[in-house]
Amino acid sequence: MRRTKEQAELTRNAILMAAEELFLEKGVAHTSLEHIARHAGVTRGAVYWHFENKAHLFHEMLNQVRLPPEQMAMRLSACAERDPLLALRDLCVEAIENLAHDEQKRRIFTILLRRCEFTDELREAEQRHAAFIGQFISLCEQQFDNPCVRPRLQPGMSPRLAARILHAMIIGLLNDWLRDPTLFDPLNDTAPMIDACFRGLVQDWQQG
Repeated sequence: MRRTKEQAELTRNAILMAAEELFLEKGVAHTSLEHIARHAGVTRGAVYWHFENKAHLFHEMLNQVRLPPEQMAMRLSACAERDPLLALRDLCVEAIENLAHDEQKRRIFTILLRRCEFTDELREAEQRHAAFIGQFISLCEQQFDNPCVRPRLQPGMSPRLAARILHAMIIGLLNDWLRDPTLFDPLNDTAPMIDACFRGLVQDWQQG
């Protein structure tokens, strides 16, 4: 039984890796489950045994490299006693710096941001991704809406607006670096850029 479970896990991982390679090479819309099965050296039935459809497979691929909202919430509450924004700032810096350290994360985010068209076939994956973005923005908004943070926001800046500005900057930096890695050094430039964003949102921001 244990060997069977191990074999099943190996097959699942092989399918995910094949999908990752083909999505990056051909684009998500132009890659079928049949292509993935052949590339992984398994039957199409094996693919369906592990994944309901391409949307499910795509979603599980993304889950390999991004924190679930529950873990993000735990991370964001880690330094709440000092400054509710410090954990958020560190999480944003880490998200971009990891592109330089983690090749798989770099490949998968390239697929998501540059090789994916959300067709009807991927509608479920698009909805799940939109829900994930909504949860992340909501978590950011909660940090900015903390009673000890809200009075520190720049005049005219609401927690809702601050959360959306921060999210837009993160996505912009991710997309730009994946398009052209010479634009900035993620290990040396990320923290100053994120701190500049926080200074634009928070009146007394001192980090960095």
